[in-house]
Amino acid sequence: MPDLRQHLVIHGRVQGVGYRWAMVQQAEALGLRGWVRNRRDGTVEAVAAGDAAAVQALAGWARQGPPAAQVTRVEVGEAADDGELPPAFEQRPTA
Repeated sequence: MPDLRQHLVIHGRVQGVGYRWAMVQQAEALGLRGWVRNRRDGTVEAVAAGDAAAVQALAGWARQGPPAAQVTRVEVGEAADDGELPPAFEQRPTA
């Protein structure tokens, strides 16, 4: 499958439960590039890029998250190609 870049916004109890750390671990295991961060509105936002099957697998994982998370909804859309992503998957500051 070709490369894919997706933007995810995760809703629910997803801050303060290790969600970002767990997403970084999952994304690295899948060989993805990108980032994840908390948003001031209580959601978690991420951009993931790489092999389409791996990006889709991360989006599937995001619907459940780590054990302490309570995900209510995940918005998945195409991410704008607005520049280079980091070579690995990283946590970013809250925005």
